[in-house]
Amino acid sequence: MDFLHALIILGTGLVAGFFNTVAGGGSLLSLPILIFLGLPPSVANATNRVAIFSQNIFGVAGFKSKGISAFKYSFILGISALLGAIIGAKIAVEIEGHLFNRILAVIMVMVVLFTVFKKQKTHDQSKEDLSLKKQFIGAFLFFFIGIYGGFIQAGVGFIIIAAISTLHGFSLVKTNGIKVFVILVYTAAALVVFIWEGQINWMYGLILATGNSAGAWFTSRWSVEKGDKVVGRILLVAVIVLAIKLWFFN
Repeated sequence: MDFLHALIILGTGLVAGFFNTVAGGGSLLSLPILIFLGLPPSVANATNRVAIFSQNIFGVAGFKSKGISAFKYSFILGISALLGAIIGAKIAVEIEGHLFNRILAVIMVMVVLFTVFKKQKTHDQSKEDLSLKKQFIGAFLFFFIGIYGGFIQAGVGFIIIAAISTLHGFSLVKTNGIKVFVILVYTAAALVVFIWEGQINWMYGLILATGNSAGAWFTSRWSVEKGDKVVGRILLVAVIVLAIKLWFFN
């Protein structure tokens, strides 16, 4: 790997860490970049998880340092998603490269369309619902979210935000705090599968992880201070950037 490639990967990680923590979609940038730099799709997909795992350690720490934590429920969702992620990672290892690229392209379009047309709701803390019934539904849904996350990861942040905010009525900041914890837990399981199958390029992965982690640490603390209004604006910017990328550069 030459110095230019290292800089590209590091910069990609910074941007991806920012978007992944405040909203989602960072892997829609990092995955195509890794493939463009020469990694086979399955290896790029696995290598990206090194950065995702590292990023969410710093994201969880950043949110916790600002008092944003719902550990008990986050843990329930995380374990459910972990079980699904093992299945998803096994599928990712076995799928053919050209089919993976086509699936990624379709997912990129679907995620952007979903995010653009999703109606934004004003948060009312008094309407938060963490009843036992809603927790059970959440655990059930996150098993399938884990399958998707273990398989491809790209855009899973948007899916998690939609699921948690719709089901429980949490604020965007609190939702993001739960999101980074859940992704950290299930990514650990996916990583084990990818390491066992020898799918990871560690040099690329560790450089990307450095960028992702720095972006996640800054963004997790910054987003709590700025609140839902600013975070929502960043989410809109993320969608616009992804849409432009899809339209002109995919």
